[in-house]
Amino acid sequence: MLVLAACGGDDGTSTATGATATTAAATQATVAATESTVAATEATATADTGATTDTAAATTAAASSEGDATPAIVAAANAFLDSLTEEERTAVLFDFSDTEQRQQWSNLPEGLYERDGLMWGNLDEDSQQAWLGVLQAILSDEGYTQVIGEWQADQALLESGGGGGNLVFGEDYYWVAIVGEPSETDAWQFQFGGHHVTVNATIKGADVSVTPSFIGAQPATYDADGTEVRPLGTIESDAYALLASLDSDQQSAAVLGSSLIDLVLGPGTDGRTIESQGVAGADLTAEQQQLLITLMSHYGGLVNEEDAAARMAELTAEIADTYFAWYGPTDPADTSGIYFRVTGPSIVIEYSGQEMGGSATDHIHGIYRDPTNDYGAGFGAGLS
Repeated sequence: MLVLAACGGDDGTSTATGATATTAAATQATVAATESTVAATEATATADTGATTDTAAATTAAASSEGDATPAIVAAANAFLDSLTEEERTAVLFDFSDTEQRQQWSNLPEGLYERDGLMWGNLDEDSQQAWLGVLQAILSDEGYTQVIGEWQADQALLESGGGGGNLVFGEDYYWVAIVGEPSETDAWQFQFGGHHVTVNATIKGADVSVTPSFIGAQPATYDADGTEVRPLGTIESDAYALLASLDSDQQSAAVLGSSLIDLVLGPGTDGRTIESQGVAGADLTAEQQQLLITLMSHYGGLVNEEDAAARMAELTAEIADTYFAWYGPTDPADTSGIYFRVTGPSIVIEYSGQEMGGSATDHIHGIYRDPTNDYGAGFGAGLS
């Protein structure tokens, strides 16, 4: 059984059962770190599964104290590679020039989409825990908790009777690939994914991008040892909070339809763009802008704390040109499902309930992109 790796707590451990609380606390810290940037931006606008290894955790802490997460990420990736057999190592490594592999990701489950690399269920425990060590080095505590919660949702789907035919669910059917050699200077990519979860992390020097990534869950709510888990619950709650803060004119601009729609820029749409729609950040009050920043922080804050701080500063500076759009009911008590979108100069977020397989509130598809920096394009590591 996949278990959340250590990322804090009085006893040094945490599980997905605490995902919502951990996410909320981490988000508050991320947003608090950007408050001074918000003030500066407003002034300018006015004028103009398992525990990770001790080694990986120690390396992460050391790198964080030095202000550059890349050495810890590289150390964790090399530890993972060292845990493999020669055959496994050959299977997981791809040339960085392999554009097809860099784009080979999907939300579809095993049986409907073919992935390359190594599958979780085929690895021994040491390699599995080293794999988690890479994820923990790349992601923030919030991001790691959320991704593990999404991953565990697929195990809950399996245990509730999901699957059959060509559909294969469960935590075993998630894949990893490393495109390029792990390096503190040269570009490379760590690719993790399966049903409803993808993290594409591109690293070059001190720069790390985790776009495009797929942020989804089915079921969106499940039980883990008697505790309700909602991996994306805080995201949905914060989206509703922003919507509820809007006055009638702002809601008229933001709400574009009475029923949900599907993702526009999901898997297989690399390079496409979308027109910004909805209510503009420039037309929000300072308090509403902060609610929008909080919502974005669940995505900008996925990456490790060092890179998240830079990312959130970027998104905060662009707040006036960032738009929030909504499709579906505006009352949280209505369970017919919602879609919302955030678009700005360097961000696209989509969150879409799915009616297939049951309630649209219990099956979520989502995407996180940066049109300026998907696959590290903004720092010279983009697709060739």
